[in-house]
Amino acid sequence: MELIRFVIGELRDIARTFGLTLYYVFRGRWHWAPIVEQMFHVGNRSVFFIIVTLGFLGAILNFQTGFQAMRLFGDTSLLGAATLPLLVRQLGPTLCGLMVAIRVGTGIAAEIGSMVVTEQVDALRMCNAQPVDYLIKPRFIACTIMVPVLWVIGTTTAFIAGMYVTYWSFHTIPATYMNFDLLSFRDIVEGSSKAVVFGMVIPVIAGNSGFGARGGSEGVGWATTQAVVNSSLAVIALDFFIGGIAFLFKTGGGP
Repeated sequence: MELIRFVIGELRDIARTFGLTLYYVFRGRWHWAPIVEQMFHVGNRSVFFIIVTLGFLGAILNFQTGFQAMRLFGDTSLLGAATLPLLVRQLGPTLCGLMVAIRVGTGIAAEIGSMVVTEQVDALRMCNAQPVDYLIKPRFIACTIMVPVLWVIGTTTAFIAGMYVTYWSFHTIPATYMNFDLLSFRDIVEGSSKAVVFGMVIPVIAGNSGFGARGGSEGVGWATTQAVVNSSLAVIALDFFIGGIAFLFKTGGGP
């Protein structure tokens, strides 16, 4: 029962923070200096992390898929065409979302949590400055813009890494591997929708966890852990629901 109350309370707080964030995004003034600064932190400083992670993912995916294709069919000519839609709509946005939740979400929660326990957030309220507007909105806008950019970079890296692994392991030439016949516009829409939604929810969840920090450095550590767990769970759950909605649209709502 306590767990249910805790989950309901967390969802209520996240929904309230999300609503306030949207309100200040559409009704408040945009100050581009903090937004650009956060875009640099979210995007530029995550590029290497995303490239390495998605590069290894693409290499592993194509090696294992190619190995099974050789066992079953003795041919890997359709390997690129088969793995690209999976990377675009599923693995690319989800892995990017999880990596951003780990790297960026922890930073947001730690920074805001430190401001809470040192009473800087209370000082903002005393100056009639809304903490959500001042602290979460720039990060929300930056993540909403940069996570789709990281998705494009990461998916491209994974596809190219898979191309080289396929060439070295199974001698499939790049011209054969670079097959886009099975990639549809709906795959791109699904993948980009996931990237945008992940970019929207991660800073809100992480910021909400930071606002809940209490009791000094121990509270900041707890808030950081909570931000990673909640953001990662949100990415996985939203991946499932958005994928389900996309599947219903593909099948026309039929069984």
